[in-house]
Amino acid sequence: MSNDFYQTSIAPFSGIIIKICRAYTDSQEDYEDYYQEVCLQIWRSRNNFKDKSSWSTWIYKITLNVCMTLLKKKKNNRNHFVSDTNIQEQISESSAFPDENLNILYDAIKKLSEIDRAIIMLYLEETPYQEIAKIIGTSANNIGVRVKRIKTKLKKILDGKID
Repeated sequence: MSNDFYQTSIAPFSGIIIKICRAYTDSQEDYEDYYQEVCLQIWRSRNNFKDKSSWSTWIYKITLNVCMTLLKKKKNNRNHFVSDTNIQEQISESSAFPDENLNILYDAIKKLSEIDRAIIMLYLEETPYQEIAKIIGTSANNIGVRVKRIKTKLKKILDGKID
């Protein structure tokens, strides 16, 4: 991947890529792997972009697809052996943001289904419902309803009513 391609085509969207990768990972190592894989997939598939949507919508789609695919692979390959040091490392690495409230929000978002995570992350990025609908593959009305339900569920999670 050329540095020029990264600087012009990926870096301007790094904020959303970072946030989505954070929402689907529990450790710094996983986050870095996901981010790198997203960038690689964007570069590999750059010639498949057909201008049917905006470049940012296309980036969101690739990022979500990569994160969901890697998460599924991780769940399928999960190692059942856990040591005390692994738990400590995950706890210390899960505080990805300097703002503790943001860390709490991301921990709550991680408890949502994969698709709900995607929707709320795009919503938090102030992505219009129409664009979220294109990315997810549904209608803008459906996105509006789902956002409302997700907000209610997040409130319950944050209030400690749901694990």
